[in-house]
Amino acid sequence: MSNSLIGVLSDTHNNTANLRAALAIFEQRGVRTLIHCGDVTTLATLEWLAGFRVIYVYGNGDYASGEMRDMLLRYDPANSAGPVFEGELGGAQIAAAHGHYPGSVEELARSGGYDYVFHGHTHQRRDERIGRARVINPGALGGLHRQERSACLVDLAAGQVEFVLLE
Repeated sequence: MSNSLIGVLSDTHNNTANLRAALAIFEQRGVRTLIHCGDVTTLATLEWLAGFRVIYVYGNGDYASGEMRDMLLRYDPANSAGPVFEGELGGAQIAAAHGHYPGSVEELARSGGYDYVFHGHTHQRRDERIGRARVINPGALGGLHRQERSACLVDLAAGQVEFVLLE
């Protein structure tokens, strides 16, 4: 399976049923790396991500961010957690932020430094270009119900994005 295939999810808001459904789809497709764009909100929900490599960015509902970071690093020292992620993954330059700071996502996209910028917060799917960057919001797994629950499969090398609807 291609190591450029990743799972992107956001705004779980403790909806473990939808989180588990998304993770099952990712496992079936051979995904080993996840980018979670924030708002898991509890350590108990975060535990479901064990077994994947996880890049986690804190959302405005993630009050236990220090404990979340410690838990993720205990599961896998290759995991990361912070307010923003910037780095290389699957041959692509990526950035991720929750998106609750006004202008933060657009600023990352307009910088010209990234192939992909991932975010959450709005609970609405997004796939658009801003300059070089492909800006993607996987939609929400829980919380405020703006549209169908969803997650996203991204093949970083092929540039393919597939939204997975959960209901």
